Amino acid sequence: APGFRPGKVPKSMVEKQYGMQVDFELQFDKASELFFDLAKKENILLAGQPRLDPKSELDADKIVFDAFFEVLPEVKIGDFSKAEVTKYTTDISDAEIDRALDVLRKQQVHYHPRGEAGPHGDGGANTAAQAGDQVVIDFVGKIDGVEFAGGKAENFEYVLGEGRMLPEFEAATLGLKAGESKTFPLSFPADYHGKDVAGKTAEFTITVKSVNWPHLPAVDDAFALSLGVTEGGVAKMREEVKENLERETKRRTTSLLKGEVMDKLNSLCELDAPKTLVAQEQERLVESARQDLMQRGVPNAKDVPIPADIFAEQALKRVRLGLILSDLVKQQNLAATADQIKAEIDEQAATYEDPKEVV
Repeated sequence: APGFRPGKVPKSMVEKQYGMQVDFELQFDKASELFFDLAKKENILLAGQPRLDPKSELDADKIVFDAFFEVLPEVKIGDFSKAEVTKYTTDISDAEIDRALDVLRKQQVHYHPRGEAGPHGDGGANTAAQAGDQVVIDFVGKIDGVEFAGGKAENFEYVLGEGRMLPEFEAATLGLKAGESKTFPLSFPADYHGKDVAGKTAEFTITVKSVNWPHLPAVDDAFALSLGVTEGGVAKMREEVKENLERETKRRTTSLLKGEVMDKLNSLCELDAPKTLVAQEQERLVESARQDLMQRGVPNAKDVPIPADIFAEQALKRVRLGLILSDLVKQQNLAATADQIKAEIDEQAATYEDPKEVV
């Protein structure tokens, strides 16, 4: 206490300053103990934490309190014996394997000047920019004859057709050769992210520095080795790609099936979801969304307002399904077998480079 040395504060002052707080905490702790003992004795299934309001009593031997709480509802399971859901199946074709390999090849794309000779050159006479080409340009944009922020760059590199630039800008670049220039009008969309130029028309002048065509690696043993396939070459690579596609397809079809089953159960069962549990689930979803924003590097993600009510429907569904599944597990005496657990672990481990290390 201010003005007193440690250990020298009068007892009467301590009681006056902290006595009521200590009494309340003691009453609350005792009330909590009594309440949970009574709830257990009476087999009351609580939905979330109760709110306890201890009441002051002259009789020190009595603890009086009001308790406000929700109980888990009765779950009325409907007849789902005739419910129908769609089970999705698919076969991985050679064409799908080829498409997957094309994606992997594009991840290793490198560019060479159009018209260049040699093993990586296109050797063609047409050196004009085409869709898929990488171009390096200088550009300057003006609105009413005045340059604007962000409207000028040198040695700017982008790939035609990837959608990085506005369609009018890309269209003006198509067909140009290295060393050529072009001036053209460009209208910014009204909802353009740059508010200073949104809805306005600018005049751009571009000068092409280089036009480069995309060279994709051949599907050969060297390509297979670059993907970590050390033995078996192309055949083994195609086999592993097929296995990966099958795993991903199974994951997606299982997710679709699970979603249909959950929706069917939710529609066939009756219960009143406790508001306490729904509110708690909303808060969990808010926190999950905030963590996602933080992982994405969103500035000030910790302080971004995220209204809980946008998750109201999702939270209600989660709470309902949690209660329904819990009740079904008890009714049907369901439990995973050792073989089922092992199969799930093996399936998860298969997604890693060395499954044996994971298991």
